Amino acid sequence: MQLNNTTVLGTGVLGSQILFQTAYHGLPVIGFDISEEALEAAKTRLDSLVAVYGEFFGEPTKAQAARDSIKLTTDMALAVNNADLVIEAVPEDLKIKEQTYQKLASLAPEHTIFATNSSTLLPSDISPFTGRPEQFLALHYANHIWKNNTGEVMGTANTSKEAYEAVVDFAERTGLVAIRVLKEQPGYVLNSLLVPFLESASHLLVNEVADAPTIDTTWKIGTGAPFGPFEIYDIVGLNTAYHIASHGGETSKKFAELLKSEYIDQGKLGVATGEGFYKYD
Repeated sequence: MQLNNTTVLGTGVLGSQILFQTAYHGLPVIGFDISEEALEAAKTRLDSLVAVYGEFFGEPTKAQAARDSIKLTTDMALAVNNADLVIEAVPEDLKIKEQTYQKLASLAPEHTIFATNSSTLLPSDISPFTGRPEQFLALHYANHIWKNNTGEVMGTANTSKEAYEAVVDFAERTGLVAIRVLKEQPGYVLNSLLVPFLESASHLLVNEVADAPTIDTTWKIGTGAPFGPFEIYDIVGLNTAYHIASHGGETSKKFAELLKSEYIDQGKLGVATGEGFYKYD
């Protein structure tokens, strides 16, 4: 079973990167989102990735060809009518995912495999909505896919071996290092390490132990890491940080409130919008 025709549901920061990564490695791909406004934002993101991929891989012509090959639509039926694989990258909200998969299940061909890129929800949380639990699993990408090129593959007790291996093969054919997650684990491998680290930083901020630049500087000097936790929050996107924090404990919820009132409501979502905890060109 080889997966070629690919659809990405959701064209946000990571969805756009998934589209570009797939196209750059030569597979036909189409992106779906719910509005023309969302697709216009996606076009801007995709255009900006031409220079990123061209510089990183040293092949600007190939990067432009990849951008030119990507199709976008607000018509889900059109987006999935020939899909071998649908990668879902919609917001981290179980209700939104339920509605998305219920519609998707009625439109996609019987052979199509569904993969969620959810960072916080287990595949088994979503599986009942898919209508095809044996053909459903998770494929989790890291932000800045072109260099942080892990693809964490995690199934459920119902995922077929054939579907799992097909997604591992797809990950490898699209330039990823396939990480076989052997059992369901909230956060997979990467976020099981990353989220507690970021949460600790947010608690230091909310409890007024230190401000964000001080926390970042302390971490970078003390460990030699290239980014501090709040720089990572900006890269990941403050909307994603908000959704994760809002499902945490009391201190995490306070951090979520701070993110919403001081940043998200002001349109400051991180690197993608030019400002979050820091300002960016």
